[in-house]
Amino acid sequence: MADIDIGTAAGGGGRREPLINRENKFTRCVSHAQDELQSFRKYLRWMCVDQSSPWTAVLSWSMFVVFTLVVPATSHFVIACADCDSHHSRPYDSVVQLSLSSFASLSFLCLSRFVSKYGLRRFLFFDKLWHESETVRQGYTNQLNRSLKILSYFVTPCFLATSAYKIWWYASGASRIPFLGNVLLSDTVACLMEICSWLYRTTVIFLVCVLFRLICHLQILRLQDFAQVFQTDSDVGTILSEHLRIRRHLRIISHRFRTFILLSLILVTGSQFYSLLITTKAHAELNIYKTGELALCSVTLVTALLILLRSASKITHKAQAVTCLAAKWHVCATIESFEAVEGGSPRLVDRESGHGFSSKDVDTGDTDDSEDYGDEEDDFDNNNLIPAYAYSTISFQKRQALVNYFENNKAGITVFGFTLDRSTLHTIFGIEMSLVLWLLGKTIGIS
Repeated sequence: MADIDIGTAAGGGGRREPLINRENKFTRCVSHAQDELQSFRKYLRWMCVDQSSPWTAVLSWSMFVVFTLVVPATSHFVIACADCDSHHSRPYDSVVQLSLSSFASLSFLCLSRFVSKYGLRRFLFFDKLWHESETVRQGYTNQLNRSLKILSYFVTPCFLATSAYKIWWYASGASRIPFLGNVLLSDTVACLMEICSWLYRTTVIFLVCVLFRLICHLQILRLQDFAQVFQTDSDVGTILSEHLRIRRHLRIISHRFRTFILLSLILVTGSQFYSLLITTKAHAELNIYKTGELALCSVTLVTALLILLRSASKITHKAQAVTCLAAKWHVCATIESFEAVEGGSPRLVDRESGHGFSSKDVDTGDTDDSEDYGDEEDDFDNNNLIPAYAYSTISFQKRQALVNYFENNKAGITVFGFTLDRSTLHTIFGIEMSLVLWLLGKTIGIS
């Protein structure tokens, strides 16, 4: 049996691992029908986006072509009423169909590429969970089970609003094309196809955004678990290796999603600008009947974009907060005198009086206002001192070197070198919300 050398620097020697072991490890990373994602894959199959087999792949691509390309084109060029009254004409239907289908196509193509190239388990980082603690594994599994519920929170309002509009539009007699020999049957089929097209496209768009949110949540769980190393007697090498592993996964996520995030930002912003351009014309006729779909489409696209940006900025904030935590850890360790009280918690010694006092006795703020922090205070952002035993065996030089490393190697989600942090989110959020609120004010009177 051939062996391959995967030697390490320890002791100047190398440890050899049989090739068959490496092959077994890779096999465990490949998606299969009976893995822990079996239930989740059933939902993907029900949504017609599962491509785990040739049959489901053909079905998935067929549904994509029908509901993303054929039905919107037929709706615009055949069914849309050009000479209807002011309540039934759809002058902005081309913008709506093109924007929604473009974003849905981008989402579907990216999801298909991810799943076909990496497999569902590798794409969702389930093959890496055996490295993690039980807390991380359980938290990620619970978040996976909640993802479909979160997806329904975004899709259901769009579906209900679209269904109400389409049913009203067809029931009030806007379309009279008996392509099936009967006007009532033809309108019913056309209405159902248009509703299904909206449902399919919005589901695909939000699905990719929710999956990105899920992957980012895993890294947040890992960072929260990583914060515990500063509470134990860990060595600098262990802390550094764990942080390097987290940074590597963040780079992988950034590399996989950078094109999708950038194209989504360009597409949504361009759609908002063009929608404003055509609705601010001097002779544009605007009312809720004509522009209701345009407003709904704009809200849908902006919401999906904000899910992406918020998830990326949240994980970037947590990753960069490690520097603050490490600096506090270093400061607490550098204070000259510490002593541990037998049977009690570590105590900080006052150099002048020589009396010790617990870190809990340090006044770090008004405890009555603790509820004002909400979810912002966690293992990274808090005012608690770090116990002395957590750094009792680490020298000053090692701690200083580790803090310098954190300061000069800030992790996070990047898009072609640009970090998606909170300042970026606030800027983009301000621009997108200004556009969508201006558009809602012009279309349905909300500002």
